[in-house]
Amino acid sequence: MTLYTVVDSPLGELLLVGEESPGTPGQAALASLSMPGQRGAPRIEPGWQRAPAAFGAAVHQLRAYFAGELTTFQLEFAARGSAFQQRVWQALDTIPYGRTTTYGALAERLGVEREEVRAVGAAIGANPLLLVRPCHRVIGADGSMRGYAAGIARKEALLTHEGALQPQLELDLGL
Repeated sequence: MTLYTVVDSPLGELLLVGEESPGTPGQAALASLSMPGQRGAPRIEPGWQRAPAAFGAAVHQLRAYFAGELTTFQLEFAARGSAFQQRVWQALDTIPYGRTTTYGALAERLGVEREEVRAVGAAIGANPLLLVRPCHRVIGADGSMRGYAAGIARKEALLTHEGALQPQLELDLGL
């Protein structure tokens, strides 16, 4: 059975979708975490069961993350993908909080040929667990913010929150 809940966050409402955890009865293994307006985000389907209590650990950890009290998520995932995608997603989990890496560096770490870096980018783009599986920590070789399914502004906000980017000062000089 597919379970879901919606959680408020500084980035807007987060949709958490999961399946009943095989290892922890009454809890959900997280299959997807998405944000409003996200490209390819799931939509609540008929037959899904709203189950806020099943996502208690995820909600607690998300709140702690946004409060600056948590840097690593310890959640059970149920995300599905190809073997290659799973390998890339596991590599994302190793990027430390407050740090970034490039698509090329991640591909090199995975032993992927330079001409296949786009495949790594596609696997990152298919990550269904935004935020908790930190695809936002992957940037362009020139330091630019490359695609993020929930939008570049949210990617920048997450990296700023983690201290990997300096906050941008917005001045209204009335000119």
